[in-house]
Formats: sequence, structure tokens, C-alpha cells
Amino acid sequence: MAVKDGAAADLDRDRMSGVLARIRRNWRALSPEQRLAAIAAIALLLSMLLPWYQETGNAIVNGHLVRIEDGKSAFGVYSFVEAAIFVVVVGVIGLLWARAEGKAFHLPGGDGTIVMGAGLWVMFLIFYRQLDKPNGRKEGMIQTSIGVQWGIFIAFLLGALLAYAGYRIRAAHVPEPALEDEPEPQSPAPAADAEPPPDGTATVVDRRRPPTDDPFEGQLSFDEPAEYRPPPRS
Repeated sequence: MAVKDGAAADLDRDRMSGVLARIRRNWRALSPEQRLAAIAAIALLLSMLLPWYQETGNAIVNGHLVRIEDGKSAFGVYSFVEAAIFVVVVGVIGLLWARAEGKAFHLPGGDGTIVMGAGLWVMFLIFYRQLDKPNGRKEGMIQTSIGVQWGIFIAFLLGALLAYAGYRIRAAHVPEPALEDEPEPQSPAPAADAEPPPDGTATVVDRRRPPTDDPFEGQLSFDEPAEYRPPPRS
């Protein structure tokens, strides 16, 4: 049993070291602009654990008035806004991870536009949430209301940082991994030198006059006829 436990522990350590090595490799594969976007997205995801809302109110318990003050994170309030922010942030992290893995796919407008749009969307959702706050509790003797806390402002700034990172990716023209079935651009073949005509073929030589600086010269004249050269005798 002890041998099996030791083998399982070694296997877990090998897996963990492999995961960490993969994370380090993918981090080095990202460009500086993509790393900034990854930092902003991960920080934004962690900011959802901060106190976004403050629930305050009163409750009557056993005939006594009790003051309620409870801080709530973004995960403590269930609504479309918090769910949309979570999905957007996870999507950005997944996009950057796929690029670091060399996954080839094309997004409309490019990665920079998508990341910048994600940051702007998060900022809009947070701004909307400050105008339309969650409802408090009205359950019998419990009457509360909900206001915003400092954590939601941190998330708003991180959304702005994510949008700026997307702008940096777009401005830097970070290349996307090439598709495997995408044909490589071929350079045009150089024009082949004109081959001499075969024996027995007549040649026509153009004998146009060279241009001159005089604008009136040659206005009433015609180009000389082409010179006829007979084929070479065998």
C-alpha cells in the first residue's frame, strides 16, 4: 500500500510539473501585448471575488432590531451582468491560451479587435450595473437594499486595461498562426527572355522615332514603316 501511495504521489508531482512547464512555455510564446491582455483578463476574473456590492438594512429577530451589513462578491449576486462578464473573461483567456498553443483560426476583425471589444463590453456592463443595482431582500421582517462597493470599480479599471491591451494587439499587428491548408503565397515567375525566332521566320523590327523635347516636332509626320528582315538562308 505504501508503495502504491508513493507511486501515485510521484505521478501527481510529474503531472503538476508538466502543467507548470506547459504554462511557462505558453507564456513565453505570447507577445508582450498578448501578455498584457492575459494579465488584465486573469486580474479581472480574480476581481470578481472582491466585494462588489454592500447589502444594508434592518431585521427584527426575537423582537429586537438587528442591523444587516453584508458584502457580496460578483459571484454572490446571480444576474445576466455577472454571468456575461465571467463568460467574456474566460473566453479571452481561452483565446490567448489557444494562440499560445499555436491553434490556427481566424476571428472577424482579428484578435486585437475581439479583445478590445471584450474590454469595452465589460466596462459597459459594469457601468450599467451601477445604474441598475441588484434588488435587496424584502422577506417579512427583513428589509435590505444593495449598493456598490470598491471591488466593482477595480473591475471597471481592469476592463479598461483589457480594452487597451486589445488596442495594443491590433496596433502591433500580432500575426495569427497560419492555417495548415492555407496555400503559401507564390512569387510571380520572372518573365522568360525572348527566344530568337526559329529559322525560316521573318522578323519585324519597330522603327519608331525616339521622343524629342520639341512638342511641335513630328505632329504632321507619320511613323516610319516597320523594317522587313528576310529569313536567314540555310
